[in-house]
Parts: sequence; C-alpha cells; structure tokens
Amino acid sequence: MTQDENDDQSSVTIQEPTLWRDVGWTARVIKNNDDEGWAVEMIKDGEAEPALVGPWTMGRDKKNPKPLDSAAFRTLVKTASEVLRRHEQQLHALLHKSVRVNTDTGYIDVTLDIVPDEDDPYALLAARDDSGAQLAEVRVALDFKLSLARAEAWVEKGYPRSL
Repeated sequence: MTQDENDDQSSVTIQEPTLWRDVGWTARVIKNNDDEGWAVEMIKDGEAEPALVGPWTMGRDKKNPKPLDSAAFRTLVKTASEVLRRHEQQLHALLHKSVRVNTDTGYIDVTLDIVPDEDDPYALLAARDDSGAQLAEVRVALDFKLSLARAEAWVEKGYPRSL
C-alpha cells in the first residue's frame, strides 16, 4: 500500500463494534494479553504507536468486549488527546528552561533550549530584553545547568561566548 493509499484509508470513517475511525483517531478493541479481558488502544492518524491503551469493558455475555459507540469514542479521543498534550508539555519543559534576570536597565529573559538533533544534539543559551529583542545567543554543552546565579553571571560579564 502506498503512502497516498494509506492516507486515504485513514480518512475513511469506520464505526464497527471493535473498530472506530474518525476525526483523526482510530479506536481498536484488542484482547488483553495480561489477563482474560479486553483493552482498547487509541492511535492518532499517522502515528505508529498508540497514544493510549487501557482496559475495556466486557459485554453482557462476559466473554466478548462491549461494542464501541459514539459516546465512548468521543471520551477516548478526549482522553488520548489529553495524554498527548501532557506528553508534549513534559517534553517542552524538559527541553526549554528560562529565568528572568533583573538588571539596572530592566529585565532580561535568559533561556536554555536543547536541540535534540539525532546526529549532533546541542543546547542554546540566549538572552532577550523586555521587548523580545535578542541580546545574545551562544551554543553550550548539553549538560549545561541553567540557574538564576549562572544567568546573572553571564549577563553581568557581557554574554561571553564561552562559559
């Protein structure tokens, strides 16, 4: 199957008892390998791995899964979207740090941004004034720890290129 065919397939709405696809998401009820029950996985279109996997309710016969329905699908989409949002926020917090330095001329925001390049990851230390104008930017070691004291020292020394 070509990528174009795959993209066309992912845009098709499906509403089956154990498979729903709509609004950029696919919900699939699967056998839970850890026990006798069922699980549901939520996969965002274009992604290889599920964003969410959780337990799924047994049907009335206590053998088969409860069928997916519109309300359950909407709830699963909302929950999976929130999981992705939290993951993105956590990644952003891990890769971006900032402190605010108070100087005689006003506040200076000092940021540390980690650039997770597969071949050559690095970090950038930058300073911006209150208006957002960049005052300095230097490449630093990945293990550089940004603190208020280090930022103040960098600003006071006139933004040296080596730290």
